[in-house]
Amino acid sequence: MRYENGMKIVSITEDPVRIYGLAVKNSENRQFCRLPQYMLERMPQYAFLGRRCIGGRVRFATDSARIFIRMTLDACREDINIPLLGSAGADVYLGAGKSARYLGAVLPKVHSQEEVTVERELVKPAGYETVTINLPRNDLLLAMEIGVDENAVLEAAPSYRMEDPIVFYGSSITEGGCAERVGTNYVSIVSRWLDADFFNYGFSGAARGEPEFAEYVAAMERISVFVYDYDHNAPSVEHLEKTHEPFFRIIRNAKPQLPVVMISRPDTRLDSEDTRRRRDVIRRTWETAKNAGDDNVWFLDGAAFFGPEGREECTVDGVHPTGLGFMRMAENIYPLLEQILYGRERIR
Repeated sequence: MRYENGMKIVSITEDPVRIYGLAVKNSENRQFCRLPQYMLERMPQYAFLGRRCIGGRVRFATDSARIFIRMTLDACREDINIPLLGSAGADVYLGAGKSARYLGAVLPKVHSQEEVTVERELVKPAGYETVTINLPRNDLLLAMEIGVDENAVLEAAPSYRMEDPIVFYGSSITEGGCAERVGTNYVSIVSRWLDADFFNYGFSGAARGEPEFAEYVAAMERISVFVYDYDHNAPSVEHLEKTHEPFFRIIRNAKPQLPVVMISRPDTRLDSEDTRRRRDVIRRTWETAKNAGDDNVWFLDGAAFFGPEGREECTVDGVHPTGLGFMRMAENIYPLLEQILYGRERIR
């Protein structure tokens, strides 16, 4: 800890600050990654995507009237469908659960192919509260420091209500494309409402139901629910059919009691034959498990997420949701996960 301009400044890897949702948290090597090095080597298709810190969160509690954030990214690359705030910004929430509220964000001003450091001071309402900083989606985090008033309390945040993380695996939609800011993708919204820790394993164009990744999830010691929805990434219905149930089987064999939620992709086109066929594949995986006596599996039809009106306004490009689309997804997914997590005895 050091002092600067009337504030005490700490790296996010220093006590009492905590980082959630990342496998690698190393300020010395400037690495903040959601997958460990051995997985990046084992699955080279994730060599860059696995180093993204989407789903990573910085948490602490303070009564400071000011919150200072200094962030360094390896670059600030242009994303054709996402504004800078959504691709390279870190946004800040106060409180927890459904009462959590947005405070502000720190982000670069322009796109850049070079390393960039940005900082911002946010004014926080009076009182002692939990602060959560959602880390950027697209660009690699190299460093982050936070600051609070010199005489303010700085403590570890209270534990999540659900400490065992929810694990989400899927496409660029799961990863958060194309949310206007990182805290408004469906994974972030649902997990925030549930006051639950989570890992976001959405991989743009790359997650295709690989057995190696199923084995990675199956080996996790602590997990409350597994949610997967990768069918947008499956190159064909045939590929989905070959991978979807085997992926589930690897996880189920390792964790017989783990709640698993299978989701089919959201789509603005209700008459799409491709979407219907993919949905049928996913539903068959669920039905087979249910018919075998598995009571810890659920199926959600993504075609229902966007609702009967304004479906076209729910996506940027016919695929990736807008803020409206992500909110409608969250509103459909949240009740089931709430029931699984809190409407029954906790399952490890």
